[in-house]
Amino acid sequence: MKEVKMKKLLFIFGTRPEFIKVYPVIQEAKKQGNSIVLVNTGQHKEMLNELLDEFSVEVDYDLKIMDSYSGLSEIVSGTLSGLEPIVKQEKPDVILVHGDTAATLAGALVAYFNQIKLAHIEAGLRTYNKFSPFPEEMNRQIVGLLADYHFTPTEMTRDNLLKEGKNREQVFVVGNSAIDMFQYTLKDNYENEALTWQADKKMILVTAHRRENLNDLEEIFDGISEIADEFKETHKIIYPIHMNPIIRQKAQILLKHSNIKIIDPLDTINFHNVMRHAELILTDSGGIQEEAAFLGIPVLVLRDTTERPEGVLAGTLKLVGTSKENIVNETRDLLTDKTKYERMSGSKNPYGDGTTSLQIINILNEK
Repeated sequence: MKEVKMKKLLFIFGTRPEFIKVYPVIQEAKKQGNSIVLVNTGQHKEMLNELLDEFSVEVDYDLKIMDSYSGLSEIVSGTLSGLEPIVKQEKPDVILVHGDTAATLAGALVAYFNQIKLAHIEAGLRTYNKFSPFPEEMNRQIVGLLADYHFTPTEMTRDNLLKEGKNREQVFVVGNSAIDMFQYTLKDNYENEALTWQADKKMILVTAHRRENLNDLEEIFDGISEIADEFKETHKIIYPIHMNPIIRQKAQILLKHSNIKIIDPLDTINFHNVMRHAELILTDSGGIQEEAAFLGIPVLVLRDTTERPEGVLAGTLKLVGTSKENIVNETRDLLTDKTKYERMSGSKNPYGDGTTSLQIINILNEK
């Protein structure tokens, strides 16, 4: 039998969505006895620090990148400069990055410059439009050129990489670690002020924060306003709003509706437990498209493209763009046509069975 070597693994993350998907992998690595090093670049400083506290995670290094840098170029170059001495000191066997952030790109480059194996979690997502989503699409394409282990969530994302010429033996379909996270977050007998407010009606959950949608927020919010008016007898809308001041200012239009509640961002445990009660989700988030599929909640995606087309094919989500007319019409269709709603909510989740983290660590330790 081939001897399994417990590798030293260095995890790099800097945003809240990254950590949510990396945390189950970190836990599995600990469980299997790997030596691990955790580096927080600090791109989402407040939100990520709250999350680290919530899950009692102590990082080995905090680059505090947002204390000194703001633009994309500065963030990437500053992260690279901060990572270089850490990697030289720790000498990991594998550097693990997730998804498509500035930390992902910088982590991949520092792994390459130091000739260290690179594992890319949630690999193979593509729109093939370099400005949508921006800058995420090119971040992940560049990381895909450098990775030694491509951990893809679905067969479709694997096929993207194979069509690009990646080595089949380096591409692994493992599902999405977002699904693994539910074992740490979902609570029985959960209570929340927003849920208490909403309890007498059905819930529509809204999130909207993407950089490329900032110019379309008025149109999105006009659509949500019309939905609130049309369904005020049956539905309430909960909107955990992003900290971005531009979004907060434009969202003021929603405050005139008594059946819309704007709340501060929710931490992961609270968000998952609020989300599970939604009848419908309107979002431009990537991760929510996967999480909602697991929970059987239809998603209308406030974008024109998605790097998760398997969700569209499976029927768990539908692209509606950012036009008021589309948002209102597609929402009305689902909420008034029981057959359409049940077909969408009953679609098979294409994003895995909750064993993604186990598969990733097994592969890394065996290779």
